[in-house]
Amino acid sequence: MAKILIIDDEAPIRRTLKEILGYEKHLVDEAADGIIGLEKLKAEHYDLVLCDIKMPGKDGIEVLQESMTFSETPFVMISGHANIDTAVEAIKLGAFDFISKPPDLNRLLITIRNAIDKSKLVRETIVLKRKISQKYEMVGQSEPIGLIKLMIERVAPTNARVLITGENGTGKELVAHWIHEKSERSHAPFIEVNCAAIPSELIESELFGHEKGSFTSAIKQRKGDFELAHGGTIFLDEIGDMSLSAQAKVLRALQENKITRVGGEKEIMVDVRVIAATNKNLSVEIEKGNFREDLYHRLSVILIEVPSLRNRKDDIPLLSQYFLDQIAAENGKTPATISQTALDALMHLPWSGNIRELRNVIERLSILCDKQIEIKDIEAYVKPLMRY
Repeated sequence: MAKILIIDDEAPIRRTLKEILGYEKHLVDEAADGIIGLEKLKAEHYDLVLCDIKMPGKDGIEVLQESMTFSETPFVMISGHANIDTAVEAIKLGAFDFISKPPDLNRLLITIRNAIDKSKLVRETIVLKRKISQKYEMVGQSEPIGLIKLMIERVAPTNARVLITGENGTGKELVAHWIHEKSERSHAPFIEVNCAAIPSELIESELFGHEKGSFTSAIKQRKGDFELAHGGTIFLDEIGDMSLSAQAKVLRALQENKITRVGGEKEIMVDVRVIAATNKNLSVEIEKGNFREDLYHRLSVILIEVPSLRNRKDDIPLLSQYFLDQIAAENGKTPATISQTALDALMHLPWSGNIRELRNVIERLSILCDKQIEIKDIEAYVKPLMRY
């Protein structure tokens, strides 16, 4: 069952459509002209709008254009003066479909069903994007985090390569996501590659793809992550663990904006922004011969060092409450509260695992404690398990 708005200046048409849609169990609202229709559309949520084109005052095309400035509700345009040019114009302006009067009943019902399905998909996409944004929310008001936020605002709109450094669990992935989301590439893919998790013999295939038969298990052609990220961003996490042979190919991709699949000869142009991250000291790795110096200079146009939690302890209260709310939402429960003495105790712990460790601790406390987390809970469930 969907909520549908009919905008048409002809009362018999509105009445007929309302009867048909009511029989299909839809909720139907009416508007006798475009001005009233826009007012209703601003005041209430509809899953679909059926809109006549030829109307006094504002015609259907004007209503469609104005609605798109504040609503994502799909429009199906209807007209007794139909021609191909009018239909094409309506579709170009954003209408879902165009139907002639008198409408064919089967075509009308199929079009309405498809338009409502699209409306549901749009809403689900908005919800998912909101969840993703919340997942990668940057929480904190300390000076180090303020400097990183400022750096992201300046760097994100450019295509400059970024190298993010910091200890494990500090939130390097989060910084990479925010750079992508605030860039002009945010509509395009964000491809993550954990260089430490992929065996050295497979990393080149993962990054650049392979041709069928290029090695034993290559039963079909495969696009690599650089191709999949075309137009967007590729995030090379733990790049300090990448093999030297793969480093050489990444360097070529950065220099020439082109790649070659494993077992292939054709050069493929790629437009990709590269963000890399590592918890290693790459200067030391260069001295040991484990990392190419020329690749380091290519990657480190912008350097961002993410501080450890030990250097931003003022953010622990905010982070703790954020994790309590997040964990409660995931489990459908009311968030626990935490006393000031318990927060003070958390702020004085060493946090070798950084943000990741803090979240695990908060999750443990939210499961094992009562509605309020007290200092005794920190003594019982946190300190004994800390790695000092």
